[in-house]
Amino acid sequence: MEIRQYFSVFTKWWWLILISVAVAAGSSFLATQAMAPVYQSRTTLMVGQMLQDPNPNAAQLYMGQQLAQSYADLVTREPVLKATLEALGLNWGWAALKAMVSSRMIPGTQLLEISVTDSNPRRAQVLADELARQLIQISPAASDPEKEAEREFMQSQVNELRANLRKGMQELAQLNTAIANATSAREIQDLRNRQASLQAQMTTWQSTYAQLWSNLQRGTSNFLSVVEPAQLPSQSVGPRVANNVLLAAAIGLAISALVAFLLEYLDDTIKTVEHVQHILNLTPLGSIAQIEGKDYPGMLVAARYPRSTITEAYRMLRTNLQYSAVDHPLRTLMVTGAESLDGKSLTAANLAVVLAHAGQRVILVDADLRRPTQHQIFELDNHVGLTSLLLDPAATLSRALLPTKVERLYLLASGPLPPNPSELLGSKRMGDLIEMLRREADIVVFDSPPLTAVTDAAVLAPRLDGTLLVVRAGRTRRAIAQQVKHTLTGLGAHLVGVCLNNLPGRRTGYYYAYAEERQPAIQPVPHAHGLNSRGGARHPAR
Repeated sequence: MEIRQYFSVFTKWWWLILISVAVAAGSSFLATQAMAPVYQSRTTLMVGQMLQDPNPNAAQLYMGQQLAQSYADLVTREPVLKATLEALGLNWGWAALKAMVSSRMIPGTQLLEISVTDSNPRRAQVLADELARQLIQISPAASDPEKEAEREFMQSQVNELRANLRKGMQELAQLNTAIANATSAREIQDLRNRQASLQAQMTTWQSTYAQLWSNLQRGTSNFLSVVEPAQLPSQSVGPRVANNVLLAAAIGLAISALVAFLLEYLDDTIKTVEHVQHILNLTPLGSIAQIEGKDYPGMLVAARYPRSTITEAYRMLRTNLQYSAVDHPLRTLMVTGAESLDGKSLTAANLAVVLAHAGQRVILVDADLRRPTQHQIFELDNHVGLTSLLLDPAATLSRALLPTKVERLYLLASGPLPPNPSELLGSKRMGDLIEMLRREADIVVFDSPPLTAVTDAAVLAPRLDGTLLVVRAGRTRRAIAQQVKHTLTGLGAHLVGVCLNNLPGRRTGYYYAYAEERQPAIQPVPHAHGLNSRGGARHPAR
């Protein structure tokens, strides 16, 4: 699909998309407003004692971060959650608490953050603190008293060695001063011996200090301590009305757009001129917008509103028909549709009007002997017509042809409806009548029944110079239109092209701007029969 086609889907189904977005957003707003507010409290722990170490190395930092990640995962496990509930005396399932708890290791640090979300702010604070306490209690340093005592002993030894080293440094400085001020060789030698002995002792202290410090760090690398206790939250963190509404609107938009494209994909009707070209491989001779009107006479726009845009579309159809038959002029033309209500009768009537406006003598024949409508469109009677000429030897063409309100346009109505329309249209008498009509007019337009409904059009089409197929946009199915095309070509009929009718994309109200002029093609012409059409008008086939 092209970008224009994607855009056309949105413009066609804008109401569905708008309703879906509005319903989704409104439902989300109401549901969010009905929710109880929730609060969040968090506590932060440090893994190890890097803050007390003035010069931590990379290995210690890496180990602390790995342990922090492990502890973050351990917070949401069953042992910690169950111990927390038991300590607080809460008769909950640990899975319920798990849904309220989240934990994470702050990237690039050895900090562990525990968060608790609850509708009760005080309970959220207590749960966060208790989770931190239970995590500390199950850590190795807290669970082994002997190791804790050993760590304290090593810490005291480290402190003692640190003091001895500082004192030794001071004594070395004093010995250096004394050596510089000594006056005898014996005194200098004694001072140097004391200096060497002290340096050896300090070397031993430094080695022991380094070993104890390394052991102490290995024992405290998994040490947990609270650096930020949980606070009592004063403001709720949810539900977030704006976020929920926007998310629901986005979901509604996505679903409605998907449904719109799915409907378009499943819709196998012919909707555009491009469909006519690609699916039927036929020339689209015209595209007519939807005609608005309450009855048939009001929809004869070519006669009532000759300056309207729809009338211009019929003029374009007339011109394209003339160009399509430049080598073999159309003297007889059948207008038919694939199905009922495709608008073939209105197309035939308006086409006949614009042909007459072009200066041609036109006879419009209502060959739909099952549901005739042309006498209703032109507000003429239907007592004498086509069937009269075929069945009554006394009937004459001059009496059957009815002048219309359009100059040079005459109507041959259907006449009384027969029980055997197909046999009449296929009779030799019908062939003679067609030749007689040829001599009386420049062009004869036949309005025939739909091809898929009955065989009348199939019988009549091979006898005429050309056939115009009327397809209703958005209603005629592709398979049916293709079937009609194959039927006509199989019968040897000359299918000159397709008229795409009832296009919804064009505004049809423009011709009403000329209604106040009340300018018909010509003034009404009196006709031989003053009676109106028999029977009331049916709902127009647009």
